[in-house]
Amino acid sequence: MIEARNVSKFFAGQQVLYDINATFETGKTNLIIGQSGSGKTVLMKCLIGLFQPEEGDILYDGRSFKEMNAQQLRQLRAEIGMLFQGSALFDNETVLGNVMFPLKMLSSMSHHEQVERAQFCINRVGLENADNKYPSEISGGMQKRVAIARAIALNPKYLFCDEPNSGLDPKTSIRIDELLSDITHEYNITTVINTHDMNSVLGIGEHIIFINKGHCDWTGNDRSIFKSDSKSLYEFVFASKLFQEVKNFLEREYEAEE
Repeated sequence: MIEARNVSKFFAGQQVLYDINATFETGKTNLIIGQSGSGKTVLMKCLIGLFQPEEGDILYDGRSFKEMNAQQLRQLRAEIGMLFQGSALFDNETVLGNVMFPLKMLSSMSHHEQVERAQFCINRVGLENADNKYPSEISGGMQKRVAIARAIALNPKYLFCDEPNSGLDPKTSIRIDELLSDITHEYNITTVINTHDMNSVLGIGEHIIFINKGHCDWTGNDRSIFKSDSKSLYEFVFASKLFQEVKNFLEREYEAEE
């Protein structure tokens, strides 16, 4: 579990996060949603230590980020997997080389063990025959899966994903969502996903945090989102006629189940 406690962040004297209190649960897909410029990316960067909040603290299973020494921070970083928005693969490395990269940097495995672990992760994301291909030789969806394989190579306790569906077609986006959800549950990872994709919210939104103008405006899940009395959340989620129709349909389905 990751906790943000009273986190505030300023840039050039201007406040962009206001006293954020949020919990990111273990074994669940935790989504941070909000409009562009809402502060959700800043919050994620505070969570992983790229930004240091001026106020508040981040706790990883009770361990205070700001109280960790250099050795403890190094250990924590070995427990974190990161999926970047643009995949961030090395063009001059093969799929296997990309997935092996964090193992070379942060593990004490032998070369043989690194290869075995990397191949296991590649197979886990469904790319069994892609070891020797380069990023330019595979599709955007496959590149994203390589990035996921790299992110889980060190068997992380915490997985951060920044706009994982950016630039992908709807069908591929669903496959990526399902893969992230499966991996989260299979390995009991605390997964934090920064997204504005409402398909992801409705598909894998087990725990959702809505950031609005730097404030934590609402928390809930893919079902309770329909019952929120937050006007800003309603406007964000149901901005299109399509999602109004989805809302009406799902509300009828939930009522029928109850």
